[in-house]
Amino acid sequence: MKVVVTGGAGFLGSRLARALLDRGELDGREIRELVLLDVTAAAVGADDPRVRAVVGDVADPALLAELVDADTDVVFHLAAVVSGQAEAEFDLGMRINLDGSRRLLDACRAAGRVPRVVFTSSVAVYGGDMPAVVTDSTPLTPQTSYGTQKACAELLLADHTRKGHVDGRVLRLPTVTVRPGRPNAAASGFASGIVREPLAGVESVVPVPPEVRMWVLSPRYAVECLVAGAELTDAQLGSSRAVNLPGVSVTVGEMAAALERVAGPEVAARVRWQRDPAVEAIAATWPGAWDTTRARALGLRGDADFDAIVRTYIEDEMR
Repeated sequence: MKVVVTGGAGFLGSRLARALLDRGELDGREIRELVLLDVTAAAVGADDPRVRAVVGDVADPALLAELVDADTDVVFHLAAVVSGQAEAEFDLGMRINLDGSRRLLDACRAAGRVPRVVFTSSVAVYGGDMPAVVTDSTPLTPQTSYGTQKACAELLLADHTRKGHVDGRVLRLPTVTVRPGRPNAAASGFASGIVREPLAGVESVVPVPPEVRMWVLSPRYAVECLVAGAELTDAQLGSSRAVNLPGVSVTVGEMAAALERVAGPEVAARVRWQRDPAVEAIAATWPGAWDTTRARALGLRGDADFDAIVRTYIEDEMR
């Protein structure tokens, strides 16, 4: 089996690649080649003969035509310009998030293999006047450029699936936290910083008020859901290819309280509240809770609570 991961050197892509290599198989078939495409070289599996790390642009049609060929069985499409950057740099967001997705689907169609394509979408496809609890069938009403680009890519994938060019499935990710490393340009970055920085002995400035509610998921369970999503069958998915992944509905204030319970008051005291109207405006468009009955019926799992997410970060990243 040949598997391609766009964004393969990134935060989730590298963890997905490691999980696939550790498993050695997908859907009961041995993984013989794992292609990791990113703008920087992937470090995962550097000495593994199964891995091919490719540095390049996901919006480059010639490169995609080379990587996605008649031997390609599964494509995980994770490459994206994150929310805050997509809002600030409109043309870049359109080129990577929308044009890159379209050109990837063009490459799949030209290859003629009908690969399974797992696309990571986002809570950002929702916004505006939403119901109290969002479901898989809630209309897409994005209020940001990033959310709009993700929603457009969802529709493209659905149409290519309907036409028989690919076997697509959309997994809508909650805000994934805690992300290790340095802060990025994602508007939701504070949801990681509120845990990551205090645990590292650094002050964390939270740009939204404590009552802002978010839907979150740990990297551990995000990767598990990506793998499980790739193994779902046509019969399980039916005509609706988009699934809202399980997660935890929690306010930012409750995140800080969980940090204090797990790590103690000295660590939690490093959280400082300083509102940023621009970030607050974006955060206000995200759904705070959604119905994951379908996801759980499909066997997809999430974290028990935010305390568990903090503990998972300590176990997976700090030890």
